[in-house]
Amino acid sequence: MNLEEELQLFIRNLEGLDEYRLPQRAYHTIRLAIRDLILPPGKALLEREISDALQMSRTPIREALVRLEMEGVVQLVPRRGFIVGPIEKKDLKEVYDIIKTLDGLAIEIATANVTDEELDSLEAIIIEQEVALKNENLKQWSFLDDLFHATIIEYANNKRLSAVIDSFADQSYRARLFTIKERPIPMISIIEHKAIVSCMRAKDGKAAGMLIQSHRRRAQKEILEVLDRTNHAEISSN
Repeated sequence: MNLEEELQLFIRNLEGLDEYRLPQRAYHTIRLAIRDLILPPGKALLEREISDALQMSRTPIREALVRLEMEGVVQLVPRRGFIVGPIEKKDLKEVYDIIKTLDGLAIEIATANVTDEELDSLEAIIIEQEVALKNENLKQWSFLDDLFHATIIEYANNKRLSAVIDSFADQSYRARLFTIKERPIPMISIIEHKAIVSCMRAKDGKAAGMLIQSHRRRAQKEILEVLDRTNHAEISSN
């Protein structure tokens, strides 16, 4: 499957893009394709290829790529166009330092007001994660893991906090997906998620906050170790 076919298949599974103007639609599509590794780190992005795949003129594609460059997602390389940025260990460490702190704050706020029905929804996500692992579908597990954390942030009902966390979410999701096959099977995450929900049911926001921060630290450690091994292997092969 070539890039155009991959992107067209990816677009068919996206929702809500029709409401955006063309530059915004191009931006969101390319950003999500990078997040989901349809466009992996180091991938060259030729305006013509993206234009053909998204069935748009080059103008909105160019605007989207320039915006993504300003955000540090892609890099402009003279005479080569744009390439998808690498997953840098230093950047990722900074991202996780921010996310785990804000996750702790979000879950404390959420725990104070969360309903039984909302907690049931979180438990339903955990059950789906267990099914995904049973089916060895690590990509689906990663999607559900992201959904679990995003749902807790939603329950905090704090738009500013949500906006800050969301600005870093793509980077952490991309790294998680990029390393998932090289990390231990994430059964321990299922156990941690269940413990987090139990603390929320008990209305113990402090304990829930400590658990979710510990959960993030463990995931960060695993991901950074994989990136270390990957970088070491690349250096050795050069």
